[in-house]
Amino acid sequence: MKKLIKELAELHGPSGFEQPVIEYITKEIKGFVDEIEVDLHGNIIARKKGAYPGPKVIITAHMDEVGFIVRNITEQGLLKVESLGGHDERNLPGQKVQIRTDRGLLTGIFGGVSAHYRKFEQEQKLKKIRESYIDVGVNSKEEAEALGITIGNPVTWLSNVEWLGDETTGRLVGKGFDDRAGCAILIKLLEEMNDFRGEIIAVFTVQEEIGLRGARIVAESVKADLAIAIDTTAASDTQEAVLDDVLAIGKGTGIKVMDFSLISHPAIKRRLIDIARELGIPFQLEVFPGIGTDGGAMHLANNGIPTGVLSIPSRNAHSPIEVIDLNDVKATKKLLKIFIASLEEKAEFRFIDVTQ
Repeated sequence: MKKLIKELAELHGPSGFEQPVIEYITKEIKGFVDEIEVDLHGNIIARKKGAYPGPKVIITAHMDEVGFIVRNITEQGLLKVESLGGHDERNLPGQKVQIRTDRGLLTGIFGGVSAHYRKFEQEQKLKKIRESYIDVGVNSKEEAEALGITIGNPVTWLSNVEWLGDETTGRLVGKGFDDRAGCAILIKLLEEMNDFRGEIIAVFTVQEEIGLRGARIVAESVKADLAIAIDTTAASDTQEAVLDDVLAIGKGTGIKVMDFSLISHPAIKRRLIDIARELGIPFQLEVFPGIGTDGGAMHLANNGIPTGVLSIPSRNAHSPIEVIDLNDVKATKKLLKIFIASLEEKAEFRFIDVTQ
C-alpha cells in the first residue's frame, strides 16, 4: 500500500489538470474491472460486477490535489499564480514547486523576504497568493518562456513521499494524500473484491478541490442504490489552541457524521459503525463542518442516493507535508470491503422505517 500511495501522491495533478493521474489509474485497474470509461471531463467510471445479484454501489475518491496556475510572467521572469483549491498562505515562502509545461516538469520556489530584511517589514504582514511569486531561476520573461513556461501552466508542490521518522512509525509525509490515499484504497478494493453481490461503480473524480465539480457530473449520470465517498479529513490531535483533539491519526478510520456538504445517511452510518464494533476495526466518529467531500454531490443526485463517508485522518492538509498513518488507511479499506461484502440482494437503506 505504501508503494501505491507514494506513486499516486507524487504524480502532478492539480484540479483541472489530472491527466497523469487518470493515465496511471486506468492502467492500474484495467485487469480488475469489467468496464472503464473516462468521461469528457476526466472522471474515471469503472464497473466491477459481483458474482450474485445485488445493489449498485458507488465508491468515490477524487484524483485532484490542491495546486496553482500561472496567471502572469513578470518582466523579471517571476511567475504570479492563482490558487487551485484552498491554501494556507503561511505555507508558501521557501517551498519548492513543480511547474508542468509541454516540455516537462520544472522546479521553482515560492520566494520570500530574507530573514535579514524582516525587521524592516510589518511584523504581521502575510503575503496573499496573488502577491506571492515563484522563482524559476531566470532573469527575464523571455528566459522563462524559453523554458516552456506560459500562462495557464499548472503548478503543484514538489514533495517526495517518505516515512515520518522511519517505517516503524507507520506514518507517511508528503503531498497529495488528499485524496490519492483514497484512490489507493479504491484501487485495492477493485483488485481484492470478488465474492460480493451487485455491482461496484468505482468513480475517480476530478476537480473536487474547487467545488466537487467532477462528482456533480457523475452523480447525475450514474444510477446507484447507495454511495460511499473516501477522502482524507483534518486531524485535531496536535497542540494548537484551535484544535479539540476529537480526531487523531493512528486511531482508525473516520466514520463521517456530518460536514458542510452532507449529513451522512443514518442507516449507512449505523451499518458502518456496527461492522467496525463487531470486528474490532478501529474507528472514530467525525463531525467537522470545515470540510466537504464528493459525498456531498452524490447524496443529492437524481432522487437522492443514501451516502456515507469514510475518512483518513491527516495532519497539515493541503500542504507539502501532509501526514497520514498507514494503519488508518488499512482500517478504512478493511471496513469498506466488509461493508460491501455484507450487502444482500436487495439493500434498503431507509431514513426511518414507518412500516412497523
